[in-house]
This record gives sequence, C-alpha cells and structure tokens, in this order.
Amino acid sequence: MHLLSVNLGRAVAVDHTDPSVGVTGIGKAPVPGPVHVFAPGPRGVGGSGLAGDAVCDLRHHGGDHQAVYAYAREDLDHWERELGRELPGGIFGENLTTAGVDVNGARIGERWRVGRDLVLEVASARIPCRTFAGHLDEGGWVKRFTQAALPGAYLRVVQEGEVSPGDAVEVVHRPDHEVTVAFWFRAFTTERDLLPRTLAAGDAMEPEAREKVHAYLAKHGGATG
Repeated sequence: MHLLSVNLGRAVAVDHTDPSVGVTGIGKAPVPGPVHVFAPGPRGVGGSGLAGDAVCDLRHHGGDHQAVYAYAREDLDHWERELGRELPGGIFGENLTTAGVDVNGARIGERWRVGRDLVLEVASARIPCRTFAGHLDEGGWVKRFTQAALPGAYLRVVQEGEVSPGDAVEVVHRPDHEVTVAFWFRAFTTERDLLPRTLAAGDAMEPEAREKVHAYLAKHGGATG
C-alpha cells in the first residue's frame, strides 16, 4: 500500500461553482513532494491540510475533518472503463491517489501512517456537488457517482508530517465496527435508514454528521432500523 501521487490545486475561476465564491481548487495535479500535511483548523476557517493546496469554498469544504481527500487508483481505473476516458491522479480533486489501499472499505476512525511521520484518521466520505460535476463535465455525474458508492475518504490529521509519491501507507488502527467509508456514504445519501448505525463510529465521526444523525432519530422517533 502506497501513494501513487500527491496532488495540489490552485484557485481557478469557473462558472460551475457557487457564484458567491467564483473560484475552485478542485483541479489538482501531482507534485514531486515532499508536501507538509497539517491540521488546518475548524470548518469555515481552515482550508486544505496540504501546504500549497487551495480550498476556496470554506463554508462547505476543508477544515480539520476534511483536511485530506484520498481516492484509490483502482477506483479511478473503474471510472476510466465506465467513462471511456483517461483519468489522471488528482482529477477527482483528491490530494492522495493511493495504490493497494481499500479506501472505501476503510472504517471511520481507522488510522493510517503515511510515510515516516504523518498519521491520518478516516473521518467521512466525499459527497458529490455541482462543482465536481462541472469539473468532470459528465452528464448526470452526481447521480452516477452516488449510485456507484465509491466516494473516497476525507481524513483528519492526527500527527502532522511530510508526504511524497511512493510513501508507504500502513493501517495502524482499525476500529471494531461496521461503519466503512462506503457504508457512511450510503447512509448519508441513498440509504438513510442506515444513519442510526453510523453512530457506532463514535467520536471519530465529524460533529456535523453526528448532528444530522440525531436530527434523523428525533424525526423518526428514535428508530434504529
């Protein structure tokens, strides 16, 4: 398990993002490294956890629980076959393109050591948005991406460090619950009856997500199925 590429983006003006922002850093490209990775601060204040990477819409992206976005090369290969086009590392806006890592099978709260010092913790899954759809320029992209349930993982920084392409990825902690990245994604998109079960991830799940689950439980009378 290792990093194929480390990808950074710069702010670019586009017409397929929130008009009040007008720019996006979703278009990322591989860099040689090393790149410093750190906890950027809370949502609304902190952006990307990678030095030199642009996150432009701080209301909806970035912050400690979305400090790093990882996507598996194997899943990009799936989309290459589906879309009939080349998809280089970074095209989904991911900071880390991995090889040999079951990103969507990782559990919320799972910890990875990347390179020598960096420790990351799986926090949630990526929910597709209009900026992502406009960037890919594929018809019905949000629906297709959602149905495939191959979202990739957002990670928070437990211990900062530097990363470069080729760095090893080691799972150093794997929680004993069922809430994988793919499970979490389905619960918050297409299978909302799964939402109560995501609470098994405990404090590893970002606070905003836990609030949504508790709101769901309040509305549905505390149902657990």
